[in-house]
Amino acid sequence: MSVKRLLLLPHIKVHNANALSSPFTIGFPAMTAWLGAAHALQRKLNNDGFTDLVFNSTAVISHKANLQTHKGRGDYVHSIIGTANPLDKDGSRSAFIEEARCHLEVSLVIEFDGITKEDEETCLKRVNHHLNFSMKLAGGDILQFNKPTITRVDDDEEEQVKAFSRKLMPGFALVQRDELMKEAMCEKNMDAMDALLDFLVIHNSSEMNENEVLWTSKKRSSGWLVPIAIGFQGISVLGNAKNQRDEKTPHRFAESVVTLGEFIMPYKIDSLDEILWHYHFDSENSLYLCKQNNL
Repeated sequence: MSVKRLLLLPHIKVHNANALSSPFTIGFPAMTAWLGAAHALQRKLNNDGFTDLVFNSTAVISHKANLQTHKGRGDYVHSIIGTANPLDKDGSRSAFIEEARCHLEVSLVIEFDGITKEDEETCLKRVNHHLNFSMKLAGGDILQFNKPTITRVDDDEEEQVKAFSRKLMPGFALVQRDELMKEAMCEKNMDAMDALLDFLVIHNSSEMNENEVLWTSKKRSSGWLVPIAIGFQGISVLGNAKNQRDEKTPHRFAESVVTLGEFIMPYKIDSLDEILWHYHFDSENSLYLCKQNNL
């Protein structure tokens, strides 16, 4: 069945979202944060009485992103703009660990199932309530948002897909491009980190033209490529840990999985599955991932 029921949460302004998407990347929040927010909203709606409601996949479209960093005159690198709250008793700043923050404006597209058409209006009212009073997005505070809507799109009908994608403009949808890394690792025998950096660095070259030196700068591949955190890999066996939050759920230590992503304009897509993400568990390799529907 190609008809998708979609919940659109348009133009959500988020203040102080977590920009430290993995232990070694900073910028747009990790995909786990966005799918986690959708899952949290689903659980709240399930508790409201929509017990059969399931959010199958989620797309995130960035309209604005303002990373809270500063680069002074003569500085080589940017510094994180941090806060130290609350102040000590004497009014001085307390010691704190730097936290990378960003201010965002995003739209979320959530593919769902499990409620009747008659319940959609009531569900939208509860979505509006939770966004106003009980939700965070990527660790940030929701300042405002446009009215959520529900629509149906036949993914096999190009005109319907294009009409819906225009609602997401102007903006950039985050898509997965780990096939680039796999090709580089196979062709050049690189490890994952070298393959990742090879697509992010800017290569400069120069040519002599009569009495002038001409410089050119380019990346290995076209497109707005960025490193993105898409999940975790378990590095210990399942078991119990001291002081774990949930005593009934097995615990394991894990590390971030980082790969390449690309920001694309939604009008370029031919299918909504090109921008929708879902959870994927690979028990054989202990991988807990966010993957795109078309991969």
